[in-house]
Amino acid sequence: MSKTKFNLFLMLLLVFLSACDKKGASSVDAATPSVATNEKMIDFVTTQDGKPLVIDAALFNTPAAKEFMTTGKNSYVGNEEAIAKGKKIFQMYSCTQCHGPEAKGQVGPGLTGPDFRYPKDATNKGMFETVWHGTNGGMGAKGIGLMDPTDPKNGITPDELLKVISWVRSLSKITGNE
Repeated sequence: MSKTKFNLFLMLLLVFLSACDKKGASSVDAATPSVATNEKMIDFVTTQDGKPLVIDAALFNTPAAKEFMTTGKNSYVGNEEAIAKGKKIFQMYSCTQCHGPEAKGQVGPGLTGPDFRYPKDATNKGMFETVWHGTNGGMGAKGIGLMDPTDPKNGITPDELLKVISWVRSLSKITGNE
């Protein structure tokens, strides 16, 4: 092999390896530690089929969201300010159209329990996964970047979803943090 061909081969190999490294560095999976907490994320799964649910750790950008990302506990449960904000978000995203004004169900299922269409929704992690990624029963994903794939900024953030969940939990005796 001539020196020119060898140099060209090395250069192409470096470009290829560089591109592979960039792709790997930009993809975030559920095991990626949070930059701020440097802790491992809990394992999220889809409600549809239980497959791993990959959520960018950078989206968990508030203290409550970071805590939830690593523990599955919603620190907004019982927080009156978060509950009031959660109710507004629930109304703003038209959740009332299917789940009713008090989340007890209409066309869609009741969200207050104790009987949940998806039993995992008795936990805050389970309810988060169901709302974030959607269901087989007709509800589409509400998570930011998933709600409208043509607009990566459209959808609910993890912090907003935790506030909605805190409002739903305020309507029953279930905290979801058990």
